[in-house]
Amino acid sequence: MSNQKFSFGTQVRKSPYTDAALKWGAQGFSVYNHMYIPRDFGDPVQNFWNLVNDAILCDVAVERQVEISGPDAAKFTQFICCRDLSQTEVGQCKYVILTDQNGGIINDPILLKVAEDKFWLSIADSDVILWAKGVAACANMDVTITEPDVSPLQLQGPKSRDILRKAFGDAPAELRYYRFMTVEWEGIPLIISRTGWSSELGYEIFLTDGSKGTALFDYIMSCGEEEGLQPGHTSSIRRIEAAMLSYQADMTLTENPFELGMDRLVDLDMDADFIGKDALKALKAAGPSRLQVGMVFDGPPISGSNDYFWPVLKDGAVIGKVTSAVYSPRLEKNIALALVDASHSAIGTTAHLESDDGQRQCEIVPKPFYDPKKSLAAQS
Repeated sequence: MSNQKFSFGTQVRKSPYTDAALKWGAQGFSVYNHMYIPRDFGDPVQNFWNLVNDAILCDVAVERQVEISGPDAAKFTQFICCRDLSQTEVGQCKYVILTDQNGGIINDPILLKVAEDKFWLSIADSDVILWAKGVAACANMDVTITEPDVSPLQLQGPKSRDILRKAFGDAPAELRYYRFMTVEWEGIPLIISRTGWSSELGYEIFLTDGSKGTALFDYIMSCGEEEGLQPGHTSSIRRIEAAMLSYQADMTLTENPFELGMDRLVDLDMDADFIGKDALKALKAAGPSRLQVGMVFDGPPISGSNDYFWPVLKDGAVIGKVTSAVYSPRLEKNIALALVDASHSAIGTTAHLESDDGQRQCEIVPKPFYDPKKSLAAQS
């Protein structure tokens, strides 16, 4: 199948894996970081079960890498991140937040420390490279900001370790959570990390030669045939179960880390300065006026997800909005992430939301909705 069926023109880039995804059954695409991402391999519920029972391989080349290199790379990377990076080792990943001068969230990438003088930010859906280049132009630091030829795949699910071992050997299969290493495949360096956007056991494989995308995708699929590996896409069901936030949906520039329960990623006491530090100190002192919460809501299973922010009402007044909603077939419940007034954020609070098909009663519940200690993703 040709990508022409889905084309928006040259302003949206193909992934190195687009042709492979089409060959393996991709039926629909979305746009993320100005690139095509497969979002439909058939039934999303079956995709969820494939993920949680076996394994799926996902094209996530849209997670572009912003490379920060040079003599001041460590200092500059710390300057744009509000989490303390001083103890980060080469070969280690960290989940970080980038904030603007007002404390608003620009992005929530995974940071990879590739070398003492080289860092990658594996970004969510926003133009971090433009932000980083703009900061670098005024920061008086010796750094180079580029987007390297690096494209990740996600291999996720309980059988991902066995598949990875068959494909690339014992060493990457035994990586600790949030660690990475370099392996060679067909003469090409691959970085393999113990990370992923699923809250399941999983890995990301970063290809450093985009011309080999189809070959790498096909190779991993062949290695996983006996384990039931299926081509797939990042599962909205699983990520909402895990209360994993999606940039542009659950967080934007208009939210700050304290509203979203991300206090642990903000280190206000470290000596190093970073963009937004003073603003975040003030926001913390004032306390959040709204908070992100988990919700369950009644009625029949919703189809798909919400495509706008559903209002949440209490006694007829709007108290917040649903940012992501889905039906979980495992929990047999409609579940959602929502941003509500702090005064109405207590567990057990009931309200109503205005969905596509009318008003539904909802209740605030603890999150994540499943595997609250992330024992699946962090298993040894």
